[in-house]
Amino acid sequence: MTTRKDHRMAAAAQSSAETKPYFFEDLKTGLSATFTKTVTEADIVKFAEISGDTNPVHLDAAYAATTMFKQRIAHGMLSVGFISAVFGTIMPGPGSIYVAQNLKFKAPVKIGDTVTARVEVTGQIPEKKFVTFKTQCLVGDKVVIDGDATLMVPVRG
Repeated sequence: MTTRKDHRMAAAAQSSAETKPYFFEDLKTGLSATFTKTVTEADIVKFAEISGDTNPVHLDAAYAATTMFKQRIAHGMLSVGFISAVFGTIMPGPGSIYVAQNLKFKAPVKIGDTVTARVEVTGQIPEKKFVTFKTQCLVGDKVVIDGDATLMVPVRG
């Protein structure tokens, strides 16, 4: 008989030979992890296709030039997806489930920007096996997205 734990361990092995999922018991305040990606033209086009968000500020250079940004910008939710990548593949990793996410978009991300998503444990809710996190996306030292999240995290055993 296959258990939930077996599925979690198989998923962790498939996602990365180097990354093992964190369990609720492993996560302590201050622990952090990051994921970094350079945003490309193809990323923006694919995200528009998948999400259906074809706002011309993302896709049309002539239109974007007339906006306050003066050039095309990436979808904010594309960068938020990098936070999800940290949670789903690095920390806590496979088996963790989003419960809530609050976001503040502070600056645009442009084609060619390298975005680092950073999450940091801020607390735990033991009775629910929830873990709270500070979440940020940065381009260089500039915070472009700031927020917090709550995840349900598997327990050991």
